[in-house]
Amino acid sequence: MRYQRIRDMREDHDLTQVQVAEMLHMSQPGYSKYESGDNDIPTAVLIQLAKIYNTSIDYLLGQTNNPNRYEE
Repeated sequence: MRYQRIRDMREDHDLTQVQVAEMLHMSQPGYSKYESGDNDIPTAVLIQLAKIYNTSIDYLLGQTNNPNRYEE
């Protein structure tokens, strides 16, 4: 599975893979493997990405087209 929305959100926020990897406290090559689908994204990383982009995990995974974050 390729995580196109992860890449799209990064680009929409004018961030590089290096910048996002630093926010996630990981290497750029490791982060790149998430975008390409070579590695599955751990739940903890999905939660961090949703917070960074102020969106829902469902949106990042393509389960909804609504980018709004769900509020409790």
